[in-house]
Amino acid sequence: MVYYNEKIKTPIGSMLATAEGDSLTGLWFIGQKYFPKIQKDWTLDYDYTLFLILQKWIDSYFEYKNPPINFNVSPKGTKFQGEVWKLLSAIPHGKTTTYGKIAKEISDNNGIRTSPRAVGHAVGHNPISLVIPCHRVIGFDGKLVNYAGGIEKKEILLKVEGGISILSQIPL
Repeated sequence: MVYYNEKIKTPIGSMLATAEGDSLTGLWFIGQKYFPKIQKDWTLDYDYTLFLILQKWIDSYFEYKNPPINFNVSPKGTKFQGEVWKLLSAIPHGKTTTYGKIAKEISDNNGIRTSPRAVGHAVGHNPISLVIPCHRVIGFDGKLVNYAGGIEKKEILLKVEGGISILSQIPL
């Protein structure tokens, strides 16, 4: 059974979360690119334990802390997407990498050439924004590019991870 909550709060916008059992399966900014359609067989539950834990994690994240992920995540995708998402999860808090570096790492691990564009596609389809930190991937030239939630949100998330106080500047 899939549970959902479309009222997960952040200072930069509400999010939709989905869970199955004790695992987070989705977390999207409302209206972002690739935003899922709520299915008829999903169950709305604002008090689902995992969503309460997630909200505390998000609150801590936006207080400039580096909270440990104390819940299970189970993104659904292809084997390749899973490889990319695993590498995203390994990017340290406050650090960035490039699509090209991820592609090289996958190529080195598998012996099969992988393009930065293919990596970008998988990054863009990350179903668990923020927790699987796709916002930490930047262009080869250091520019902020391609964030399904919007470049403005990506910039804010990177500033939060750098400890830059920008939250007072965000209209709530």
